[in-house]
Amino acid sequence: QVQLVESGGGLVQAGGSLRLSCAASGDVFSINGMGWYRQAPGSQRVLVATVTSGGVKKYFHSEKGRFTISRDNAKNTVYLQIDNMKPEDTAVYYCNAPHWPQDYWGQGTQVTVSS
Repeated sequence: QVQLVESGGGLVQAGGSLRLSCAASGDVFSINGMGWYRQAPGSQRVLVATVTSGGVKKYFHSEKGRFTISRDNAKNTVYLQIDNMKPEDTAVYYCNAPHWPQDYWGQGTQVTVSS
């Protein structure tokens, strides 16, 4: 079993930045890639970015330049930096670790961007 705990969410003004963290614990050697999803009110959960244990990054947001995913394997922690934030970034952000037969998920951290 792997536990994922997100932190770093909160209220930020438009144009500001946030860095979200996701700390993994437990059987961390059973996971490889990790990623961030977000779910806005009334919307589906969507993938934002992923990073492998080797540091290969992929971005899935149309404005990928505002998002930076990084990973500290020594700390078993993945980060998501969001810059130039916009009200439409308001969502619950979830950490994910793909795993068979069932992915691991964190509890989510709320991010609210005020205009």
